[in-house]
Amino acid sequence: MSLFGELRTVDDVPAAFAALLIAQAPRSIALSGGGTAERCYTALAGRQPDWSGVEVYYGDERWVPLDDPDSNAGMVHRTLAGPVGAATEHPMFDGSLTIDEGAAAYGRLLRDAGPVDFVHVGMGPDGHTCSLFPGSPQLDEQHHRVVPAGDDKHPHPRLTVTYPWLETARLVVFTVAGAEKRDALTRVRAGEQLPAARVRAHRVVWLADPAATG
Repeated sequence: MSLFGELRTVDDVPAAFAALLIAQAPRSIALSGGGTAERCYTALAGRQPDWSGVEVYYGDERWVPLDDPDSNAGMVHRTLAGPVGAATEHPMFDGSLTIDEGAAAYGRLLRDAGPVDFVHVGMGPDGHTCSLFPGSPQLDEQHHRVVPAGDDKHPHPRLTVTYPWLETARLVVFTVAGAEKRDALTRVRAGEQLPAARVRAHRVVWLADPAATG
């Protein structure tokens, strides 16, 4: 096991993710966004997990309503309607609040929740995770669990969790699929301090396919 966590090379990342989540049977989970996450949740839905009583949170979100096609929570609802409906869900977006108020409110929610059992995150080709982008000031946040994020390269203002909160998680699971992620994963494994490489938690597992691991 290296400093960045445990790497598992798997042929089918979504299937491996679904199997791991079901085996862990978390009572609290933080979900992600993006294409790989959507495929993971589609695979999970096919396994018909029982999330009755599970607390569902989000690691980042665009500041858009649930019915916006760019909403992470909206994507989760489309792919995991049954499990999410049985859980207690906590979307990040609240149209009655400003984005700064939303960050503060979600930070209080996560503070009161305590350590989350299973946090799912991805990694972009630039090495970002959640909405922690290379060179962004959010990378240096040490006090707040949730902060506004986003820049000119990424559409929509966003909320993102921060490293201090990720460090409290019992398990963080990265899902990385495709050759377009190979360079970033190689750099992370080499110890380069890309945003994804800086994630620490009680346990960190990377599920990556052969195209990504090279």
